[in-house]
Amino acid sequence: MMETNLNVRNFDSPLSPDDFRKVPRHPVHVVLDNLRSAFNVGSIVRTADSALVERIYFCGYTAHPPHKKLEKTSLGALPYVPWEYSESALPLIHRLKSRGIRVVALETTNQSRILWDYVFPAPVAIVMGNEALGISENILAEADDIVEIPMLGFKNSINVAVAFGMAVYEIQRQNRHQLNQSRLVRHSPGRTPKKQDGLK
Repeated sequence: MMETNLNVRNFDSPLSPDDFRKVPRHPVHVVLDNLRSAFNVGSIVRTADSALVERIYFCGYTAHPPHKKLEKTSLGALPYVPWEYSESALPLIHRLKSRGIRVVALETTNQSRILWDYVFPAPVAIVMGNEALGISENILAEADDIVEIPMLGFKNSINVAVAFGMAVYEIQRQNRHQLNQSRLVRHSPGRTPKKQDGLK
């Protein structure tokens, strides 16, 4: 077997939980509208933590804390992601838009723009809809933009948690300078978190 000098990182941030919560977050808001699977929601929470999103909004009957399946699937990430529950996504979207946050729905429609052709603004809110029904028409009508992941297979479908991961890391790719700054803070105990350009 060939020997290598590769060291796989398998440790959490060396920052204390309190210090980690002071790290400036990326101005990405995540709206989960009536997701039916707590396992999908937990997976999204875990990815949202890894992408250092600003906040997750659990809407409608989307599983939200406290919830055993959600806590299990998120693998301990839930305490490190700011979150809020809203009975309905519509007033929440109105509130986000009133704060100057552009709302982007991730959905396949005849008016959708391709994910990697779309330049995501900052701040931005990403809306994810129900696994079977998608995003409701009234929410789509309120979205500033609709973006889709191209479907090349027979089925016009992709898992909602996978779709979220693709979208949030496309946002990260477009903001690589912020990503590098966040990695430096995450791996540097004792470093004082500071506001970064483009971050809230």
